[in-house]
Amino acid sequence: MTGGQVVILGEIGRNFAAGMSGGIAFVYNPNKTFNGMLSTGAMVDLDPFNDKYETELKHHIQTHHDLTGSQVAKHILDDWTNALNDFVLVIPTEYKQALENM
Repeated sequence: MTGGQVVILGEIGRNFAAGMSGGIAFVYNPNKTFNGMLSTGAMVDLDPFNDKYETELKHHIQTHHDLTGSQVAKHILDDWTNALNDFVLVIPTEYKQALENM
């Protein structure tokens, strides 16, 4: 991944974020298995959510639900406060620094 944003509501495979040089990934992790799937060489930060990222994530999930009728998205939106704790925000370290310097 080199730019943009992605919301992953399903399972991820091993070596997640290998080669990730830009962009932001919001990974739904209700089973708390994310850390075991992260690439050991990934140069990424796992950041807490701030208001900006929370708003963006909720917008993406609402749009997904509106367009697809996804029951996973509905479940997340119906219990937003608790569901937010099940997301991991993944951002490449250098990309994050570049954003902070803008």
